[in-house]
Parts: sequence; C-alpha cells; structure tokens
Amino acid sequence: MVAKQALFLVFTLCALVYITFGTDVFNTSFTDEQYAALVTMTKLYLGSAIYCFVVSELAKNYSQVDKFWSLIPIAYVWYFAYSSGFDDRMLMMAFLVTCWGVRLTYNFGRRGGFSIYFWKGEEDYRWVEVKKAIPFLSNRLTWGLFNLFFICLYQMGLIFLFSLPILAAWQGSEPLGMIDFLIGGFMFILIIIQFISDQQQYDFQTEKYKRIENKEKLDGDYKRGFVTTGLWSFSRHPNFTCEQLIWITFYFLSASANGALLNWSVVGCILLVVLFFNSAVFSEGISSRKYPDYKKYQDNVPMFLGFVNRNWK
Repeated sequence: MVAKQALFLVFTLCALVYITFGTDVFNTSFTDEQYAALVTMTKLYLGSAIYCFVVSELAKNYSQVDKFWSLIPIAYVWYFAYSSGFDDRMLMMAFLVTCWGVRLTYNFGRRGGFSIYFWKGEEDYRWVEVKKAIPFLSNRLTWGLFNLFFICLYQMGLIFLFSLPILAAWQGSEPLGMIDFLIGGFMFILIIIQFISDQQQYDFQTEKYKRIENKEKLDGDYKRGFVTTGLWSFSRHPNFTCEQLIWITFYFLSASANGALLNWSVVGCILLVVLFFNSAVFSEGISSRKYPDYKKYQDNVPMFLGFVNRNWK
C-alpha cells in the first residue's frame, strides 16, 4: 500500500509537470528576467534537495526536508519579488508566505524539530513505519534510493512548485485590486486557524504526557489518546486542511493577476492536495492500530471537510 502511494505520487508529479511544461495546455512563456529568476531558484531547489540527501544519509535522520519546509518557500517568494522590482502583488504574496513560514517554523521548533547540531532534531515517526510496511526498504541501497528520489527530490520539488504561483503572478498584467486583498485576507485567516489547531494539539499532547509521567488518572481524550475537541471536533486534520487551503488560496492570487481561473502554476497546489491526502491516510492507519477508539472518530468526523456527527462520543 505504501509503495503504491509513493509510486502514485511520483507518477502524478511527473505527469503534471510534463503536461504543464511539455505541452501547449498552458502558456509558460517567460521574459528574460523571469526565466533567469526561475533558473536561479531551480538551482536552489536542486542544491537543497542534494544537501538534505547527503546530511540525512550521514546522520541517519531522514527529516532534513522538514527543516526546509517552512523556510525555503520564504526564500523563493522574496527572490521572485526582488527580481520583479518588488511588484505590489508579489510583495503581498511574499508577506503572506513569510507569516505562514514563521508560524510553521515556530511550531516545528517547539516540538524539537531543530537542534544546535543542524543534522539532528526530531525525526518524523512515519519513516520508521514506512520501513516496517515495505520490508525491501530496510535494505541500505533501496532505502537510500527512496530517500533520494521521494523524500528529498520529490518533496523539495513539491515545495518549489507550490511556491511558483508568485512567478505566475509576475507574468500577469492585471492591477492589484480589492479581489486580491479579499483573497489575501482569507489566506491570512487560514494561517491563524492553522495556528489555533496546532496550538490545541500541542496543548493536548503536552498535558497528556504530563499526566502519564505523573501517573495521573486519564479520562476523556487523554484516555482515548488523541484530541477530539476544539477544531479537532470538526476535522480529523484541521491543520492539514488549512495547509492545503492556504496554498490553493495562494494560487488564486496568481489567477487574479492573470485574469483567468487556470494557469500553469496550479500544478503545485494539486500535488500538495494529493500528497496530504495520502499522508493523512497513512497516518490514520497508524493511529487506528494504536488507539482503539480512533475508528469511531473516523466514522463520525470528516478527514478534512464535511459533516460532523455531534453526538458520536
């Protein structure tokens, strides 16, 4: 199952990139300045992916990409904004991505994601589960290839792609207007909601492990083992939901700049949705095995958006 998901994600990436840049479905013509900026940022993407691969193989910590997830989009958007001569719309887009990145970096850092020793930090527990689910990945060579092509090149490539609507916005000729401020305001609200959902999860996990350590009686969600209150009573993954909507909204800023609903940079948010769906399915498989009540939670609360059975508990 995991192997099929990984292959599907890689196939989807290749197919969408080919359709976008290898066919005439979208207009991907760039000015000399836009093309030069794209080449420079592509080099940054490739260099960062190779860095993550080398460090993760040497340190045996395969969450190096996680350290870049919230930081490198900020570098991408500000470089494109700088190259454009600080276009007004691109400045707004860069500011919003910076707000998103600062919030996510803070949340990742307080959970132990960063270390003074740059190669260390908390490793995503799912990579251990991936090895268990796919025995042939336990082989040093096959895991190294998986790390190179999926963990590093694929995920870093995805980050690059969902940042590219700012380049598409640079191609547009529509002036910055009220619709842009409405879209930008909605994106900012999503960032706030995502912060709240992560804070609720952080508070719950902190209190749960505090009670376990103090050998206190566990009741309610602490007994279940997972949070079902607050935003988590409306969605099993409110943080994932916001993450996807944030980058879809970011794409719509490029659509506004071009005066058309579709442009070539839509590939990034499509791939992000596909990745997050598969990631959520895999994570929930782990939670279902770990927590007896999780299946009941799945049956009554939507994964991302949908109807909630308010009387399920």
